[in-house]
Amino acid sequence: MEKKELRRMMREKKRAMTKEEIERQSAILAERLFAHPAYKEAKSIFAYLSYNQEVRTMPILERALRDGKRVAVPKIFGEEMKFLWLDDLTAIAPGAFHIPEPIADGPEAEDETALVLMPGLAFDPQGRRCGYGGGFYDKFLAAHRQHPTLALCYDFQLLPELKTDAHDLPVDYVIAAGGEDEGQ
Repeated sequence: MEKKELRRMMREKKRAMTKEEIERQSAILAERLFAHPAYKEAKSIFAYLSYNQEVRTMPILERALRDGKRVAVPKIFGEEMKFLWLDDLTAIAPGAFHIPEPIADGPEAEDETALVLMPGLAFDPQGRRCGYGGGFYDKFLAAHRQHPTLALCYDFQLLPELKTDAHDLPVDYVIAAGGEDEGQ
């Protein structure tokens, strides 16, 4: 299946989810994340701020701060995405593409070992992912290869196999709401 068709299909499936389904599956995924060794070992979490029907990350960020971890979220500067430290989780507003991002333009997060939570539309057990098409995360990770990466996804987003391009970087771990953790 072509990426364009896959993205359309996944967006439709996500739009069909109820608010209750999103909240319930997000809570399951958060608990699985908190039990994962990659989360336990991380001193910092770089995570997207959820938008539309994405897995909810705000409860994850709140818990990470309570667990003594530093939290950073992305902000788009032209063609570049940077992660900025975010100590006040209310200091956000719609930004590029109407996606929530920090109001401030800094400070830029510096922790090359931070666990990066990856957004996406589809994943497979080998960690291949189909993102939204902007390439921001692939560009960021190509320049910062040390980061462990983890994707949280709804069951329908985990496919048996995905075809990806050479520039599409896989994630280290995939956690689905109903399945077992997958990892490379």
